[in-house]
Amino acid sequence: MPRSFNQKLKIMYLRDILYKYSDEEHPLSAEQICTMLRDHDVEAERKSIYSDMEMLATYGLDIMKLNGRDGGFFMGSREFELAELKLLIDAVMSSKFITKKKSEQLVKKLSSFACDYDADDLKRQLYSINRIKGQNESILYTVDDINSAIRLNRKISFKYCEWGIDIKLYPKKNGADYEVSPITLIWDDEYYYLVAYDSAAGIIKHYRVDKIKDIVITGSRRDKPSEKVDLSAYSGKMFGMFGGKSVKVCFECPDDKIGILIDRFGQEIKITSKKKGVVNVHTEAVLSSQFYGWVASVGPDIRIISPSEAVTGMKGFLKDNLSAY
Repeated sequence: MPRSFNQKLKIMYLRDILYKYSDEEHPLSAEQICTMLRDHDVEAERKSIYSDMEMLATYGLDIMKLNGRDGGFFMGSREFELAELKLLIDAVMSSKFITKKKSEQLVKKLSSFACDYDADDLKRQLYSINRIKGQNESILYTVDDINSAIRLNRKISFKYCEWGIDIKLYPKKNGADYEVSPITLIWDDEYYYLVAYDSAAGIIKHYRVDKIKDIVITGSRRDKPSEKVDLSAYSGKMFGMFGGKSVKVCFECPDDKIGILIDRFGQEIKITSKKKGVVNVHTEAVLSSQFYGWVASVGPDIRIISPSEAVTGMKGFLKDNLSAY
């Protein structure tokens, strides 16, 4: 009987069968594997399966064997554990900036790293998550272009958009291009932001990536800000990525609520004792309405005590908001 062309692909089909259809609870016998190989027009004898398994194990795959009546071969471990895939899928589905269509495409790709039995669980998880999603289908390509521009040390130009009352995005500045020197990408409050240096204005600005359209990597080299940007501390002092004046702020805080400030500003804060049960927390923050809104949201126990401009700003924020009701 002539051998089919697919016979040359036997070891590859065998790897795919184990990857897709086997796990510790679903081992495959040599006989079952032979039957599945025939579906790919590949003939195999039971005894050849054992040597093939040794070859796959030598290559580096985690091939396991269960003895006994219900035993067989299975893939012991994969690139991702099921818990890791669930974590990644949760991140994709809960990300507002990734569109529903792109989320489903990414989840499908992630699910391919699991066996079929686990993939069903991942699909059920997918449909149990209902989140507000973005509308910009090209966002992943925008992120890729920004990273490429940084790597190539080039400026980028793009149109920056804002929402209209018809819930559609429209370019700002009458469609004029923005040209900036990209510095980095930051994840904040479930959105991606581009941090870039605007040479014309001489300041660092940020742009929500899902509102960027028609991005182009220019031929111009990036300009650098006069002062070095500490990227590790940059996002920690921003609130909602709204710009403002960066100052050293001191909070008065009950010691049993110190975790609120650690969660927001990180473990680099400075803590000094004031009186029993109360501490002063020193950190850096950008003063903005979003900052004052966050302070108001944590309640009256945590309050700003310096500098005076931050205290005055907080009072003004509260007064303006109260007057609206």
